[in-house]
Amino acid sequence: MARGESAEEIAEACDRALVNGRLAPGLGWTDTEWGLELPLMLASAYVFTDRLDRAEALYTDALRTYESAGWSGGHLALAHAYVGLAHRRRGRLREAETSLRESLRLAERVGRGLPLYWSATCNLVDTLLARGHVEEAWAIAEQYGFTPPYPSTIVLPDPRSVRGRLLLAVGRTKDGINELDAAEKAAAVRGHHNPVLVPWAVDLARALAGEDPVRAAQLATDVRRHAERLGTDTAIGEALRCAAALETGQRAVRLAAQAVAYLEASPCQYEHAAARVEYGIAARSVAELNRGLALARSCGADGLVAQAREVLETGRGLR
Repeated sequence: MARGESAEEIAEACDRALVNGRLAPGLGWTDTEWGLELPLMLASAYVFTDRLDRAEALYTDALRTYESAGWSGGHLALAHAYVGLAHRRRGRLREAETSLRESLRLAERVGRGLPLYWSATCNLVDTLLARGHVEEAWAIAEQYGFTPPYPSTIVLPDPRSVRGRLLLAVGRTKDGINELDAAEKAAAVRGHHNPVLVPWAVDLARALAGEDPVRAAQLATDVRRHAERLGTDTAIGEALRCAAALETGQRAVRLAAQAVAYLEASPCQYEHAAARVEYGIAARSVAELNRGLALARSCGADGLVAQAREVLETGRGLR
């Protein structure tokens, strides 16, 4: 999954690890011999291959199991973090924020610096950015030490990519570009090319569009190639959104329309909402902007809502 190979093959391998859609006997969330790593990796492989229904069922099962067993430490904190990840990928941003804040509250009891702490913080920053709450995202990053050095353990999604996106959002463009460059190098060393798991290239292409359009275009091409190799609607739709952002005129409109078509079929509704708003702006379409506005509102994406409203209220060039 991290390498970005065929999502169909990944899902088939994951499905073979289940028995009637559930964890095999002896491979439970509280099993002391095997631990939680195997089912957690299984659920996370589903998350980044657009099988969110299966991932969410596993994460929710973990949360219920720990609550029923009376476990209130790191396991419960991690379960809340990954339930929050599932909500974030679904586009249920308010619910994601609630779960992730609860995860951080529980993690404080266990101690900072642990992998579970990074998972909660990274996903909360990512969720707040998606909501358009940039100042809150920065405050969380400052409060909980979401800065280099990064842990050697797996954190989903890639923390360097999220940190780079945060720096761009607060206007520290040069620092953001440097962070995304570092994310590129780290991903290359690990062979991580799933563009949804390590989304550095999309943000870097947009950031470089003005000063280095040649590199930006190459990055967009690479993202499309990796997305098509993975083959999910989310990955391809996000690659098309990136390509559209680098174009103008009718080519931008066509690419934005294609992005909408893919993301409408994706389970990731925040990305669908963003694509709708961008398509509405590119096509100067009141109808598409209103559809994007409704989707953004349902996701809790306040920044997208404000962007769509501003364009609709000015009304210049819309039809």
